[in-house]
Amino acid sequence: MKYTELSALGEFGLIDHLTQTIKAKNASTLKGVGDDAAVLDYGNKKILVSTDMLIQGIHFDLTYTPLKHLGYKSVAVNASDIYAMNGTPKQITVAIAVSNHFSVESLEELYAGMYLACKEYGIDLVGGDTTSSKTGLCISITVLGEAEEKDIVYRNTAKENELICTTGDLGAAYMGLQLLEREKLVFQDTNQPQPDFAGYEYILERQLRPAARKDIVQLLKEKEIRPTAMIDISDGLASEIMHICKDSGVGCNIYEEKIPIDYQTYKMAEELNMNATVCALSGGEDYELLFTVPLDKYDILTALPGISVIGHTCKAAEGCRMTTRDGNSFELKAQGWTNFTPNNGQS
Repeated sequence: MKYTELSALGEFGLIDHLTQTIKAKNASTLKGVGDDAAVLDYGNKKILVSTDMLIQGIHFDLTYTPLKHLGYKSVAVNASDIYAMNGTPKQITVAIAVSNHFSVESLEELYAGMYLACKEYGIDLVGGDTTSSKTGLCISITVLGEAEEKDIVYRNTAKENELICTTGDLGAAYMGLQLLEREKLVFQDTNQPQPDFAGYEYILERQLRPAARKDIVQLLKEKEIRPTAMIDISDGLASEIMHICKDSGVGCNIYEEKIPIDYQTYKMAEELNMNATVCALSGGEDYELLFTVPLDKYDILTALPGISVIGHTCKAAEGCRMTTRDGNSFELKAQGWTNFTPNNGQS
């Protein structure tokens, strides 16, 4: 395999090398890569901007994370923030800090994944920055999106007695991470090169290559359903529901039996002696959408694929609670992964 030292190209040569095939797809991209700033024309649209950073050893482990998958994921998680506002992602800027342990070819793989995600979500890469690092790889992406003012959905606009809905299934990404960590330990202890992933391809994909729910945003618009509040599930279902409830001044009751959980998630949780519901509540990195809608949309929503009604909002005084399968009720707690805690790891 060809191996080119990063020093052979230098910073600007590397930027040129990695961005030479970019072609703008959107009329709003007046000026992309190649100047001090991107020039964007949104007309009467509103600009949506979000930034996410991924740090080696904190958010990803290159022992088992392919660089192409990492590149795709880094874009998808940013696009998810824009979809959670009921907007459309249009442009990203990418900043990376990288050590000299990486080759040009390895960064080509990283950017190939980014370009693949950009194609999937209709996004233009319009600029960024590169710098050196002594501790590995850091990826910081800023995404810009657009939406009509009337279409933008916030976290603080849910009302009492509304449906609580989620897309897809939950807990799979966290279970995929647990499987990868288990096989990493097996490899370290036995030097066995072939991991045991048979039957768990879905949860691995959910961890390594998550998808932003562009399809759901489009589907809701087609059905003329505008969520009253919305957020993406990056830190676990419980944390995200509590964000909406706190910001909106409401309470909630969700039902354990209604939480969508995939068979592989249940199977992996049982194998690791974990509770699949707890993984869905606290695991994180699913990047599904959690949203509220008026009660009169129930019949329409339950007929749509990929959407589950898991509960309802209520008065704030009633708190945030979950009713278990056996009929008991307990208070939800935000136990998802947080930054800046001792010995924190991936979420």
